[in-house]
Amino acid sequence: MRQLTITIPPKELPKVERAANDNDGTIIAQIDVRRDGQDRAMLLCVIPNARIEGFFADVENVDELYATFAPQGVLSLEPPADEPENQVTDVQPRSPLEIYLSGLQSIGAWKGFLAYSALGGVVVWIALFTESVFLLVAAMLIAPFAGPAMTTAMATARGDAYLLRRSLLRYVAAVATTIATAFVLSLIFQQEIATTMMGEVSMRSAVSVLLPLAAGAAGAVNLAQSNRSSLVSSAATGMLVAAALAPPAGLVGMGLAIGQMDIVVSSLWALAIQIVGINIAGFVVFRLYGVTTKGVRYPRGKSVITYVALSLSLLAGTALLYLQFSTPQQFQQSSLAQRITAAAQERIEEREDLDLIFAKAEFSRAMSAGDNPVLVTLHVEGSLSDAENKLLADRIGDRLEEEFGVVALVQLVIV
Repeated sequence: MRQLTITIPPKELPKVERAANDNDGTIIAQIDVRRDGQDRAMLLCVIPNARIEGFFADVENVDELYATFAPQGVLSLEPPADEPENQVTDVQPRSPLEIYLSGLQSIGAWKGFLAYSALGGVVVWIALFTESVFLLVAAMLIAPFAGPAMTTAMATARGDAYLLRRSLLRYVAAVATTIATAFVLSLIFQQEIATTMMGEVSMRSAVSVLLPLAAGAAGAVNLAQSNRSSLVSSAATGMLVAAALAPPAGLVGMGLAIGQMDIVVSSLWALAIQIVGINIAGFVVFRLYGVTTKGVRYPRGKSVITYVALSLSLLAGTALLYLQFSTPQQFQQSSLAQRITAAAQERIEEREDLDLIFAKAEFSRAMSAGDNPVLVTLHVEGSLSDAENKLLADRIGDRLEEEFGVVALVQLVIV
């Protein structure tokens, strides 16, 4: 429920009362006031979230109407007294109008937005440079990517070219600021090589697209639901969106500074798939919650903008996924390493005289994109001569190269 305060000329009272009744609202108080030397009636109304837009549509033609409503929900307790639990637990999602207006509010200030983008870049750089996982989490908390991400999805669902343009501008500005910050810091501190964490974070998986889809859906649900209908905070969903964008943005800047183009290309692909995935998932959720091109106080909504923005997102997503699955050595290294580990384990298990203790496969970032060998480490229990050890390692490497099309450097350790 939302509480509205409405000021109207007394003659318009019947229209407003009828509109409130038609939209399941309740006028809880009427106060006689004066405004600009004229008599006015001030009404305190309680309207269900889902009916706010319909209420405003019914009073759109009321002369000299002024209305405000608080974004926080209110608890409306009505007789009989033995049913308060039913009234309190009837928690409704926000109205499409409120979702849209909150999106407009988030595209205003620039100074704080860019400051947080730069600070997020600083913390991301420190985390990747010093290999501190907790600092990487901290960077996700302060990086302001969630705002433009969700307003872009909202603008797509809304068909609002103005909001879409402003959101994309803020998107680009935030990502560029984070990239530039990481780039400058790498130059200042004379970074020359990629850290181990940089290599690990830059590895892509076959399921990379699931993260932006989950982030976009979670962010949209958080914006659409009432504050009391979810145990998940806005900060948590904002961090999920930032988790998809902050590390790749920092990696682009650091990779450019040290000339590690393999990291740059992988991170640019990640940024692109995150932006597209968040937009598509957010659009779907917002549409399910009633955010469309039609509605009260939606003067700029155009269906053609929605169709164009959604079509471009789908085409871009398809192209990025095609690129990923057509070049697995560059954009699926994490998943490919897991498959290679499993295949190497099978080769050891074929031997009755050896027991596998540990197996791990990982790609390096030492060479150009797509040309890095996979390093396979196998710890086994058994008895092999040095010649037998080398022969078995070479055979496993040849089998892996034949099966996966990558150069496999196998280290067989007998314990």
